[in-house]
Order: sequence, then C-alpha cells, then structure tokens
Amino acid sequence: MKMRRIAILALAVTGMATVLSPTQLAAQVDPTQNPQSPQNQNLPSGAPGYSNQTGAAVTPSTSMRDTLGAPGETGQQMEDKLFVQNATAGGIAQVQLGKLALQKGSPEVKEFAQKMIDDHTATNKEMANIADNIGTMLPRKMNKEDQAEYDKLNALSGDAFDKEYILYMAKGHREDMREFRMEVSVAADPGLQAEVVKAATMIRMHLMLLTKLAKDKGVELPARPPRPAAPPTGQ
Repeated sequence: MKMRRIAILALAVTGMATVLSPTQLAAQVDPTQNPQSPQNQNLPSGAPGYSNQTGAAVTPSTSMRDTLGAPGETGQQMEDKLFVQNATAGGIAQVQLGKLALQKGSPEVKEFAQKMIDDHTATNKEMANIADNIGTMLPRKMNKEDQAEYDKLNALSGDAFDKEYILYMAKGHREDMREFRMEVSVAADPGLQAEVVKAATMIRMHLMLLTKLAKDKGVELPARPPRPAAPPTGQ
C-alpha cells in the first residue's frame, strides 16, 4: 500500500487552504478602522454588502478549505481520511491476492494466504466503521499497482508463484508498517488511532510469519532499509 505520494499531495492542498483561510486574513485587519467606508454609505449594519473594514470586501460565506473538505476540517483530519481510504484499498488487495494464492500456491503459501484473508477482512470491517465515524467514502477495489501485481501473479504457477507472492507480501507489509507507525503518532480521531495500533500489531505478526515462510521456501527477502537516524538531542 503506497500512500506517501497521496499524503504529500494532501499536505500541499491543506497548505494552500491555510494560506487562503478567512481566519488568517481577518487577523491582518485593523479592528479599529472606521466601519463607515464608502461602500457602507446608506447601508444599515448587517445589510448585504455591509463591511466592517474600510475598502474591504465582504468575507465570502465559503472558503477554499470549505471546497476541499468539510467546513472547519483540519489538515490532519483530511490526512486521516486519506489514510483510511488507502489502508482499505491495501486491505482489499491483501484479500484478493490471498484468494489467488489459495488457488495457485503451495500448501505452505495457502496457509499463509488464508491468514491474510481472515485478518485483513476483519481489519477492513473495522476501517469501515472508522470511515462512518469520520465521514469518508471507501474504495471498493485495489489500487492500480496492486492490480498489476495480481495480473502478474495470475500468469505464474508453482515455485515462481510462491516466490513472487512472498516477495510482494513482504514489500507491502513493510511499507504498511512504516505508514501505520507514522499515522498512530498523528491521528486526530481516537478511534482511528486505536485501530491503527491494533492493525500495526497484526502487520508485525504477518512479517514474522513471512520471514519464516520465506526461509522454509528458500526465498531470500531483501534487506530492510535502515531506519532514519534520530535527531540530535540538546538542540
């Protein structure tokens, strides 16, 4: 599941919305200015077109942020929605790839695949409840990258299938672990945060099973990339 590129885009959109926020614009206005500007002449206070600032236009009823998300929604709340959407798409892929592995994999791979189907189906049900709570729609199919992998696996069989499936599962679960660790530290919704903690524990267990499965099947997993160095203290 790849969410980083989408998350970066969401941050950029959020930043744009913040720049144009009416609240920030209002903070730059001098409240002591004379409300009797030329445009207020012959207009009672509160009438359409009345302004409290000299030469200022009437603040619109909707802002850039209103058009990008729910009114009053924070940037992190938008990020949470994107996370839930992408986590669900990733879970759908795990289930569909697992079903394919039940058809084409060796007995050991089939056992692991059934675990993927059971666990990710349960997690997706929890994510659906979270989506209802935070007000977001969920995808109904896997993303393009996972679909391409499904098509690739569907053309394989025997040991070639087992190796490709194991490698792709390891790659995806490692990416998921990074994304879930990041989300648990910033999630705005307590229910989402609790579910992310639970799902991260599940992903860690899957990685342990994958390590054993790869060893049993003679598949060498790529080395994990080093973790980013911790920032120096005392600065």
